[in-house]
Amino acid sequence: MIPCVRNSLCCDYNSPTDNTTIRIQGWSIVKAYQPIFSFTRYPMNQNASPVALVNRLKFKHLALLVALDDARNLHQAAEAINVAQPSASRMLADIEEAFGFLLFERNARGMQPTPLGTAALAYARRSLADLTRFADDFENKRRGGHSQLTVGAIMGAAPDVLAMAVAELKSERPLLNVRILGETSDQGVQLLHRHEVDLALGRLTTPLQHNDFDFEPLSREAMRLVVRAKHPLAVKSELTLDTLMSWPWILQPITSPARGLFEEELARAGLTTPADVVECALIFATLQLLQNSDAVAMLPESVVRDYLRAHLLAELPIEIGKSLSGFGLLRRKFETLSEPAEYFIALLRKYSAPRVTEG
Repeated sequence: MIPCVRNSLCCDYNSPTDNTTIRIQGWSIVKAYQPIFSFTRYPMNQNASPVALVNRLKFKHLALLVALDDARNLHQAAEAINVAQPSASRMLADIEEAFGFLLFERNARGMQPTPLGTAALAYARRSLADLTRFADDFENKRRGGHSQLTVGAIMGAAPDVLAMAVAELKSERPLLNVRILGETSDQGVQLLHRHEVDLALGRLTTPLQHNDFDFEPLSREAMRLVVRAKHPLAVKSELTLDTLMSWPWILQPITSPARGLFEEELARAGLTTPADVVECALIFATLQLLQNSDAVAMLPESVVRDYLRAHLLAELPIEIGKSLSGFGLLRRKFETLSEPAEYFIALLRKYSAPRVTEG
């Protein structure tokens, strides 16, 4: 117990982690309170057992961790989960004491996850995603629906394989709630890793992802170089890649397989990345930018097919992307999927089988 120096302005503070009560002079509250949450005097439990961790962690704790990871600021994180900042400070102290180590380093730049904190944050995101999906699914069933299916998909899969599979699925199960997220492979893998989708259509984006996900090839994805219909290049019957480097480009993010392929094509041709580039992962935004500028873009044939037929876009006479690997079904290893998800996979196989043969 901290002795009172004066007889006025005293208050009691109950520790969030034990039953001790600290009596603090009003003028010294900040001084005595701060070390508890900076852990300069707060002993970390180095032998925190898994059972104790399970008993102490709450979903509100996990929500705070995710909010802190997003904001890297305690005040903003507290606002995000609708609690006062002092309460968020106490919650974080309780969480870190339960884990037995610091999850965040506090410095002038904000709050940065420690290496062990990064692992805890990944778990927090997965757990909250699972709970959210369960709650949505439960509410849908309560209202008479038939569960929920959430799919991540690259834009090249959407017009053909995905659209036909979803159409048949909904014709047979109209009350099944289907959600489609993401537009690039890196987005799909991230959603899958965070348990925000049941499965994904795309490609593995790094060499070690096969340790976490199973991949089943489904279809090829032909790429096309396109511009707006009245673009000066649209009337050219012969072009080379180097003649396009002075034009503006709309490209997928550098983390996407299609962008990686584009950069490989440039490297083989001895060319550097165009100077005038807009990076865009959103297919609708890309198509709108194309139609309202002189930019060039490399897009899947399935995405631009209808725009070419309607003479809204024009294809340039340059073959590109021939070496791009086919996309496929991505699912988490050793995970049992719901019956609707397994049935949807069967439909994806049904509509992709001819395309795999053609590829």
